[in-house]
Amino acid sequence: MENYRLEHDTMGEIYVPAQCRWGAQTQRSKENFKIGGQRQPREIIYAFAFLKEACARANAYFGKLTSSQEAAICRACEEIRDGRWDEEFPLVVWQTGSGTQTNMNVNEVIAHLCADQDVPLHPNDQVNCSQSSNDTFPSALHIAAVLAVTKDVLPAARRLEHTFAALEKKYPDLIRIGRTHLQDATPLRFAQEVSGWKELIAAPCRMLEMSLTELRRLAIGGTAVGTGLNAPAGFDRRVCEELSRLTGTEFLPDANKFHALTSKDALVFAHGALKALACNLMKIANDIRFEASGPRCGMGELHIPENEPGSSIMPGKVNPTQCEAMTMVAVQIMGNDTAITVAASQGNFQLNVFLPVSAYNFLRSARLLADAMESFRVHCAEGIVPDETRMTENLNNSLMLVTCLTPRIGYEKAAQCAKKALREGTTLKEAVLALGYLDEAAYDEAVQPEKMV
Repeated sequence: MENYRLEHDTMGEIYVPAQCRWGAQTQRSKENFKIGGQRQPREIIYAFAFLKEACARANAYFGKLTSSQEAAICRACEEIRDGRWDEEFPLVVWQTGSGTQTNMNVNEVIAHLCADQDVPLHPNDQVNCSQSSNDTFPSALHIAAVLAVTKDVLPAARRLEHTFAALEKKYPDLIRIGRTHLQDATPLRFAQEVSGWKELIAAPCRMLEMSLTELRRLAIGGTAVGTGLNAPAGFDRRVCEELSRLTGTEFLPDANKFHALTSKDALVFAHGALKALACNLMKIANDIRFEASGPRCGMGELHIPENEPGSSIMPGKVNPTQCEAMTMVAVQIMGNDTAITVAASQGNFQLNVFLPVSAYNFLRSARLLADAMESFRVHCAEGIVPDETRMTENLNNSLMLVTCLTPRIGYEKAAQCAKKALREGTTLKEAVLALGYLDEAAYDEAVQPEKMV
């Protein structure tokens, strides 16, 4: 066939597009799993490229590969990580649950790239030496997850946290009315509210950092069922040492490979922290868009950047679009968490066979969170400006300032004053004076919002 070449595997021969560097097993998967179109995440492919290089170096150390074979594999892996061969990894998420076909896709591409260097290698015998798909895919998943959290999610979160810290510092004395149950409450400083937003970012980041301890433990060295068959003693430790050097972050061999191959508990725990961050971001975005509602008929206590027209029919309308994008991302991450939770519960006997869907959802969550936080920071949070006049008006108009009178006139009389003012449309001060519970001087001395925060 023109523009095709014949490749073979243990099942026989199959035609592969001549220009492609994958082999027979990749082609079979490509033809047999035309499902959805969602490719394996590039983070998984790059994690495999780190892992395969580390395995090649370890195999050379144990005398299972020559130095020229090691060098060729390492060079191919570097090129893959540089993004030069992204189109050579066409397989979809919805394939075998162990990720075997993606492992072989990587092995075949590496083997062909080595052949281009005049170093002929077999994808199973040399590139996959001392390995199984059953320990490489879960290891690549953990590598990708650690790198996504440390290099993307946490840095984006810290930048957003620092933005809120700067906003907190900028308005140290501005007082606003608090709200609980969507009803007026006692006052607080605007800076205090922003400090809460700041900690809503910082707290789940600490949880994420805790989760990395378990994510750093890898299944590599367990091979097919956890016994380490066909891998030299100490292979797992050597691979992790090489990985740590290559990635600049620590990886360790899981001490119990039977656990590492069948359980995805570390991923569930780490994604739980991602979900916690998403929940907090949902809360922050909702707060900001409600407080910026208006411009005339809402709360109107915050001004946020006006980035684009908000309506195709209402001229001049501007919407809190960054808040809406953030809340949609949060919803997606909550859904991803459910998928990961169910997938992790399916660890049957010696292997979990829901690995690609777990990887897809975890890495999608990490990417969405990092991107959404950066977009929200740049296009919304950095441009937040409080409307000090509106805040002060609402503060002075609030009936919940009556709370500071409770120690002087008692809870029931204070409630009577608030209800009278609301019923008659007067100020709280007018109601208190009308009922004769305090004179004007005593009221002014008691009701000072700056002393209530």
